[in-house]
Amino acid sequence: MYKLKTKETDQSVIEFIEQVESPKKREDAYRLLDLFAETSGYEAKMWGPSIIGFGRYHYRYDSGHEGDAPLVGFSPRKAKISLYITTEDSEREKLLALLGKHTSGKACVYVNKLADVDEDIIKQLIKQSIQFLQERYPIDR
Repeated sequence: MYKLKTKETDQSVIEFIEQVESPKKREDAYRLLDLFAETSGYEAKMWGPSIIGFGRYHYRYDSGHEGDAPLVGFSPRKAKISLYITTEDSEREKLLALLGKHTSGKACVYVNKLADVDEDIIKQLIKQSIQFLQERYPIDR
């Protein structure tokens, strides 16, 4: 049985950011913290040891696998900053074309530093991701 590794924790977001070695990456992390909180309307929470997440949703796949995940988030990793935004929406590709210098993988978008990208596009990606996930995985009432 698969055991979910990335769960919401009680770890302090500020303490985590303060442990980021690079002063520039730490500065970018604080800016992203403000950007994600203001845009999403959710409080920042740590998910696992290194992801700062905002909001939550419950997913259930056809395979039967299910769990909780943040709607959006980021992680100031040593090599690059990972932005966790939904990967399944075609609107994402249009916005990524306008983002600036980045690479993208299956589950995230990677940037070296915030100065390389357009913060307004990040805001649009955050809003689009939240909307997409809330429509795809509505809260059971």
